[in-house]
Amino acid sequence: MWARCLARDIRLAAIDERVLDRRRAEGLDIQREGAPIVKRHATAGFTLIELLVVIAIGSVLTVIAIPIIGNAMKSYRLMAAVSAATGAIQSTRYAAIMHGYPGTGNPGYAYEITFTPATNAFQVLAMVPPATTYSPVGTAVPISRPGDVTISRAVTYQFSAGGTVTETSGNMSFQIEVLAPVTNLIVLSNTITVSGVGNVSVATP
Repeated sequence: MWARCLARDIRLAAIDERVLDRRRAEGLDIQREGAPIVKRHATAGFTLIELLVVIAIGSVLTVIAIPIIGNAMKSYRLMAAVSAATGAIQSTRYAAIMHGYPGTGNPGYAYEITFTPATNAFQVLAMVPPATTYSPVGTAVPISRPGDVTISRAVTYQFSAGGTVTETSGNMSFQIEVLAPVTNLIVLSNTITVSGVGNVSVATP
């Protein structure tokens, strides 16, 4: 009798352990008699496939974004250089009108501004009486960082006290360009034109 009771208790204990194991596997609450409730929760996370998909999407977006950002930066640098050049031209003309130096020739050009492609810079010069030649006003000023843009040709504008303008070669226009790094092909460009009465215009091809 005692042996049968012991065998029955052993079988019940084994069944109880199997039930507990199954409930653990199912993530259900487990409670032994007199024991606290133990809760099991599945840990949230990403699968390897999900991570690979995210990395692939990020790579594609990066490849698309890099050229767009590059073109935007080139356009910004071109606009900044054009703004610097046109501002310098207008400021030099205003200086010629304000000082009223007689200059030489007719109508008497006493101020000039020269743009030099080799340095990507402009230099303002003035003929201050009693001088009969031009002298630099300050130092040359770059219109951009080296390599950002290129001035298409050397150009010199001369200004009279009456506000009229001429260019020493007779060509009143020049270009500021952005070139491709290897091929030196023109990527972006603006044409700056100065009229005989000092109006400055900018055109995009």
